[in-house]
Amino acid sequence: MIYLDNGATSYPKPPNVLSSSVNALKNYSFNSGRGGYSASVQTAERIYSVREKVGNMFHFEPQNVAFTLNCTMALNMAIKGSVKKGDHIIISSLEHNAVWRVVNHLRNTGTASFDIADFSFNEEETVRNFERLIKPNTSLIVCMAASNVFGVAFPIKRLGEMAKKHGIRFIVDAAQAAGIIPIDSEECNIDILCAPGHKCLFGNMGTGFLAVKNDVYLDTIIDGGTGSESVNPNQPDFLPDRLEAGTLNNSGILSLGAGIDFIHSKGIDNIYNHELKITDYLYNGLSQNGNVVLYCPKPEKYKSAPIISFNFKDYSSEKTAALLAERNIAVRSGLHCAPLAHNFFKTIDRGTVRLCPSVFTGVKDCEIFLNRLKKM
Repeated sequence: MIYLDNGATSYPKPPNVLSSSVNALKNYSFNSGRGGYSASVQTAERIYSVREKVGNMFHFEPQNVAFTLNCTMALNMAIKGSVKKGDHIIISSLEHNAVWRVVNHLRNTGTASFDIADFSFNEEETVRNFERLIKPNTSLIVCMAASNVFGVAFPIKRLGEMAKKHGIRFIVDAAQAAGIIPIDSEECNIDILCAPGHKCLFGNMGTGFLAVKNDVYLDTIIDGGTGSESVNPNQPDFLPDRLEAGTLNNSGILSLGAGIDFIHSKGIDNIYNHELKITDYLYNGLSQNGNVVLYCPKPEKYKSAPIISFNFKDYSSEKTAALLAERNIAVRSGLHCAPLAHNFFKTIDRGTVRLCPSVFTGVKDCEIFLNRLKKM
């Protein structure tokens, strides 16, 4: 199989990620922080080491890294935990449903209102589009680092500077960027960073995290056992316990740590350069096919994630993906849980076919894909 659906989840997993999962199930299947016996303590130490790896990668204190089941859960916790009744939120015109449905729910329940700022290929215009929507009660800006459909990147550093100037909390959805595009939370003034562990960070499914700055306080949306302050009827005030009710996914978390180790061993810039090279090859090949419609300029470094969306002939995106699947090529079609993005790029009627290569994708894979597409 030629796998070009890494925007959904990375495949294959690096060998050290696979071995870390097995090792965790064999040697670290103990409740972290709940027992005084050595196996539990050692498990807690290993989990903490992954907090350190995440913290070092994105510049957060390790105790401020809370593990979740996925990026959607992290975004729900970050957004719902940040707002109070009467607040106003600004999101982008390309946001995933993991953001749009959350703020829509807050509006429907009368908790908060929101507005949508248009993306622009001009960074200054994008920032202006956000800033002009600021109201006296704007408390939150939520923006993706890069689109999961079209790959275009947002100027999160400039948006972070603008949010800080206005005293507004800034949440970044790094689902398609964390592990590929370097993200420095201090440089970008990011208050909360949310990401999955199973995409560009190469960990297992069922993993994710939110990382918060020291002065950020979040209300909880999940309460329960933490192994700490058990006599207290309220969730602890300190991190990460406050945001980690219930038993952790040890093997998943340790696989995330192994994924970060893999990235460091390869070099994040080397991974990004390889994936952009492959994306460039695919883009050039598609642009020479008269039956193909492309929706964005050629991906550029730090202006794009390695993602391409296209359509073929007058086919629905699902039909194109199905024909490619028959030829043993895995792609994603449809709306990609991002109708806002498809509305913006005017592809809502039939969606798009999305290509997402990885560090394991080679030029030969691209040639096979392009040749099979020509023959459809």
